[in-house]
Amino acid sequence: MVQKSKTREYVESLLIAAVIALLVRGFVVQAFRIPSGSMEPTLLVGDHLLVNRLSYEMKLPFTDIVLFDLGSPERGDVVVFRYPQDRSKDFIKRVIGIGGDTVEIRSKAVFVNGRRIEGAHAFFEDKAIIPASLSARDNFGPVTVPKGCYFVMGDNRDRSYDSRFWGFVKKDDLVGRALVLYFSLDSQPDDFLHYIRWDRIGEIIR
Repeated sequence: MVQKSKTREYVESLLIAAVIALLVRGFVVQAFRIPSGSMEPTLLVGDHLLVNRLSYEMKLPFTDIVLFDLGSPERGDVVVFRYPQDRSKDFIKRVIGIGGDTVEIRSKAVFVNGRRIEGAHAFFEDKAIIPASLSARDNFGPVTVPKGCYFVMGDNRDRSYDSRFWGFVKKDDLVGRALVLYFSLDSQPDDFLHYIRWDRIGEIIR
């Protein structure tokens, strides 16, 4: 009987662990960090979150080849997706409209299919209303969302670069649905003890 050396055992264990980690990242969950305030107060700069890659599609790891269709986003889902104008970047926003919906914004209020959406998650920093002739921020549309596409917005409505400015997200560009915060760091804490936002760790993203 041939006995493996300790070094070989360690190397094999590391390789197996690496393969499992790659498969999990490719198929199941992926970690992301929030770099901007476009989703405040739901998500803060320095939040670290896990995204369920199996929420809507199962893709061949590290490719765009869809193996199985597992469902579609619903209005209100917080999703991570490839930015349509630069697919090397990942964005995170909230789904406002799905295929077939008509979306319109009037003086900051969002209407979907003619009905005002109360938007419990919506946050506004600026009371000023910008006319549509100057910006799409506060007055936009109406537009109809194409089939297989989504209209997304950041919860921080006055500070979000989203579908109002660059259009729709295709289903194939979705990475997955945001699940939970597993870590959070405050870059400007009141003191060192508050550098880690302990109260946010484990928070479910809604």
